[in-house]
This record gives sequence, C-alpha cells and structure tokens, in this order.
Amino acid sequence: MNKLRVLSLGAGVQSSTLALMIEKGEIPMVDCAIFADTGAEPNEVYDWLQYLKTQLSYPVYILDDRNLKKDIEDYTIGNFKFASIPFFMKNTESGKTGIMKRQCTSDYKIKPVIKKVRDLLGYQKGERVAKDTKVEMVMGISYDEMKRMKTNQIKYIENQYPLVEMAIRRHHCIEWMEKNNFPKPPRSACTFCPFHSNAEWRRIKGNKKDWEEAVHIDKILRKSTKMKDYDEVYLHQSCVPLEEADLREKDDQTGQYSLLDECEGMCGI
Repeated sequence: MNKLRVLSLGAGVQSSTLALMIEKGEIPMVDCAIFADTGAEPNEVYDWLQYLKTQLSYPVYILDDRNLKKDIEDYTIGNFKFASIPFFMKNTESGKTGIMKRQCTSDYKIKPVIKKVRDLLGYQKGERVAKDTKVEMVMGISYDEMKRMKTNQIKYIENQYPLVEMAIRRHHCIEWMEKNNFPKPPRSACTFCPFHSNAEWRRIKGNKKDWEEAVHIDKILRKSTKMKDYDEVYLHQSCVPLEEADLREKDDQTGQYSLLDECEGMCGI
C-alpha cells in the first residue's frame, strides 16, 4: 500500500463532527480514523468514543501503548524518564516562576499516530518509505482555529483541513450535530493538562473522579519533580496547589493559558 487517507481523531467537537460528516459523504471517505489515547482523558470522552465507533463504517484504531498518567506516577518513584509536560515551576526562595518544555503532544499523540500509519502502510521500524507513498492526514481543526494549522514535517504526509476549507467554525459543528440528531461531543483534553482555563478547571471540578485525578497528579509532582533553578512544580499557573487555586470567573482572562491558543493541533479537537 502506498496511499492512505487517515482521520486524526481527537474525539472532541470538531474531529467528531468531521468523522460523522465523512460517514455521511459530505467529505471524502477515509481508510480509517486513529485516536491516540494518552490514558488521561475524562471518562466522558471514552464513553463518547465508544458511541462514535458505532456510528462509523470505517475502522477506528485506538492506540494505547503509552499512558501519560502512569508515566508521571512512575517517574515520581524513579522508574521512568520524565514525560515533558508544560507544568508551571516555582523557585520558593526567589519567587521566580517558569514553565516546562512541552513534548507531551509529540510523544503521546503525534508519534503514536505516525507509527500506526507506518504499520498500515506495511513498513517495519527503520524501513525507508517509498518515494511514491502519499498519506492524507485529515485534521479536525475548524475555521476559527486556523492558526493551529501546520504543514506536516514528514514529507509523505499531507495535513488536510476540510473544516477550514469549508469555513466551518466550532459553533457550526455543534449546530451540524444537532441538525443531524447527534449528541454534543465532550471536550477532549487530559484531565491534568496545564493549559486548562479556569473555566475548564471548574468544569473538571464538577466531576469528582476527574478532579481527584488532577489533584493527585498535582500533589505527586511536588514530591520528586525538581528542575534546575526551581524546586516546586504545579498544574495551575498561579503556582499554588490545585485545591487552593482561585478558579473564579474574574481570573479567566488573565489566568491559565488557553488550550486553544497553545495546543499544537493534536489535543482538544
């Protein structure tokens, strides 16, 4: 096989709408959809993903070779190289703050998808891809998120953005779902993503299990994560324990980073 058309499925509003539009023939068919599971999505996302699979005639591959939550937990007891996530850092003596380098999108989303694409094409690890190979990677980025569009760094993969081409915004996706009698998809992002807005943290706090997981990660980070010039690490930009963070509405404009502003286009879509 030297041609492949793949939907990069994030299981959020845009990519779910795109998946169903493909099923209904409004957008050219794909050979498959690929969902890279970090093991840290809210429970409602996993429920939605199972529902979505029942609505699609094409294969949906769920990749779960790496678990971000488990990798963080293993790191805190010395068993794993740290997964680089943009946690917030603080030097308690000087008060200086900073943010860690982000590689989680690449390591837990992009690389697993590329590996699966190579598998589907029939290539072994390290095997050179033939020059005539072409992969269309269909991405669920909407017109109001155009700045998240990127050219794929792998020569034989071309990122395609049908929702942008059709000038479809996020609210149009929700309207399309309603018009076609589908439920509204949940927001897809790791429960402990540091790029959550205060509004998103409040939403997560409304789900006991998801909130407890985020608080758990926030606490164990400070037990063993030490960076040069910094001695404490936090999930919230205010550099206080998540349980103590001020999540009120007035902080939404100047508080946490926005996932939509900062994400590389593979998370939360």
